Amino acid sequence: MSEIKRLHVGKCYCEVTIYKDVVYLAGQVPRHCASEQSSDIVTQAQDVFSQIDALLVEAGSDKHRILSCQIFLADMADYDGFNQVWREWVSPRNPPPRATVQAQLANADWKLEVVITAAIY
Repeated sequence: MSEIKRLHVGKCYCEVTIYKDVVYLAGQVPRHCASEQSSDIVTQAQDVFSQIDALLVEAGSDKHRILSCQIFLADMADYDGFNQVWREWVSPRNPPPRATVQAQLANADWKLEVVITAAIY
């Protein structure tokens, strides 16, 4: 039987679950979004992708091995701004399948939440 490994375990959830050769990330949200400068979609998306990069590396993967991505935007008016950051970040030779939907997020200051599933090396 394969072991399930969990990283950054909190009271309600963990940030990462690893099972077999797959890593599942919890929804990643902006860490700092209180200032006016950090309230735009570009800054928040860059922050989220930075967090995803770090968690994937810790789990033994990276953005080139993403299997799927779910994107939740608080406002679809931010879709183009998000895609600008996405195109700069995502592996151009290995873009994953993704879904993008509008959703009411848990914090009114968040403009996005991103969920990633990736293969481990």
